Amino acid sequence: MSEKRQHKIFKYLQQQSRVTIWLYEQVNVRLTGVLKGFDEFMNVVLDDAVEISQGKSAKQRKLGTVLLKGDNITLISYED
Repeated sequence: MSEKRQHKIFKYLQQQSRVTIWLYEQVNVRLTGVLKGFDEFMNVVLDDAVEISQGKSAKQRKLGTVLLKGDNITLISYED
């Protein structure tokens, strides 16, 4: 891989981007927050994290800084 090309998640980390994370086996719950770190196991640190419950009774809960284990992550997307 050339130096000009880098993984998207590393770009999100450098830019302190806000991301949305879909959770494995919890299809009605998303986490959103500022990406602060990750490792080779895709463990992720989010700052200003918010848990968003979807469905009939949509709720949001502020969590602050969280460490999310990589096994629980299905998808990471950039939040516009």
